[in-house]
Amino acid sequence: MKVWGIAGVLLLSTIVPLSGQTKAEPEAIQWLNWDQATSKSKEDKRKVLLNIYTSWCRWCDRMDEVTFSDPKVAKYINDKYHAVKFDAEYKEDISFNGKVYKYVKNGKTGYHEFAAELLNNRLSFPAVVILDEELQTIQTIMGFKPPQSFECIISYFGSNQYKLTPWSAYERNCMPQTQPARSEKQALQAQPKQSPQLRLIKN
Repeated sequence: MKVWGIAGVLLLSTIVPLSGQTKAEPEAIQWLNWDQATSKSKEDKRKVLLNIYTSWCRWCDRMDEVTFSDPKVAKYINDKYHAVKFDAEYKEDISFNGKVYKYVKNGKTGYHEFAAELLNNRLSFPAVVILDEELQTIQTIMGFKPPQSFECIISYFGSNQYKLTPWSAYERNCMPQTQPARSEKQALQAQPKQSPQLRLIKN
């Protein structure tokens, strides 16, 4: 009886850990700051993707919750880009290409000159800016994008198909010929045509 008792305990000890195993956590985007991303990009010649947001932008939060948290989107960004989350109201100076960009006070709030430069003075959020391997802007994407359409966009530039294939043709092949999921469709319908914009101070 004692032998069987020990055997039972050993058997349970091998079963319990297996039953206690959990699924691996979905891949998350490896966000970097601007200096980290540009330094890495200069080393490995990888594109840079900037997610430009503000703390008061509810569609920025939605983009984080729905799109940037999507496992396929996160994996592709990690594989093909160096990703940066950039607050458009960031207070510290940023130096790039021999120029210093600063925070500009604008009433009760303000904006960062670097965000204004990247967005061509259209401070509407959320916004995504894709830079090529030489850190030159190749595309600006304004507003909320659901996971499927955003995955098509980032793969279009990440695979360099933008140099070979018109976007309309690529999009037709990339997007499934079905209606978007209910949650995505509702989000698109509910999205305002234009996000609130900050008034720029002109020197």
